[in-house]
Amino acid sequence: MSEKIDIFNLLLSSGPVVKFVLILLIVASILSWTIVFRKKIYLRKMKASNGEFLDLFNSSTDLNEIIREVQNLPYSFCGNIFSEGCDELVKMQDSLGQSDFKSKVSVHFGKNGLENIKRAIKKGSIRCHEKMDTLLSTLASIGSVSPFIGLFGTVWGIINSFTGLSAGGGSLESVAPGIAEALVATAMGLAAAIPAVWFFNSIGQQNQVMVARLESFEQELLNLIERTFISEEN
Repeated sequence: MSEKIDIFNLLLSSGPVVKFVLILLIVASILSWTIVFRKKIYLRKMKASNGEFLDLFNSSTDLNEIIREVQNLPYSFCGNIFSEGCDELVKMQDSLGQSDFKSKVSVHFGKNGLENIKRAIKKGSIRCHEKMDTLLSTLASIGSVSPFIGLFGTVWGIINSFTGLSAGGGSLESVAPGIAEALVATAMGLAAAIPAVWFFNSIGQQNQVMVARLESFEQELLNLIERTFISEEN
């Protein structure tokens, strides 16, 4: 062909099925990038808040100060775990009574272990996992489904092109624009899928690092509670 194909005009003149496929892929791509930016911002805030909390936790000897300051760090997953543990201790204080609480809770832990504290910490841990994994399944779905949606648009467009060729007896030049239009659907599918898969793996890897740090802090917190109460009784 002597003239270049105008892709934009081809898309505007494409059939309803191909147009629907292209619009669907554009929406999927926009949704994918929206999720990526939201997760990146959330992870940045989480890392910053968590660093502030750990600095406070490791440097402060005043438990009440830590409890007050953690309210200002809502994105700290370690802070959330700490709050769950402290909330359980407060509930135990209400149950056992404030009088000679340390001695009573020490006896309780000595007999029953730290199971109730562990359950409270586990509840906070599950909540943190849910926040970290939010929307990742959507990102994975976009990455896995988009290429097939694009392929469907391509196949449909090529079928229409060759159907017109057989009916009208035209030349290959007459169907080339239709084939080019169809192949754009494949390109759009890959354009939506590749970033989604890339960032799904990248964010998932960062979440795994967070999870490892979270599990480490859970043990640190349990050790602190055990030293504070059980060892004190002994």
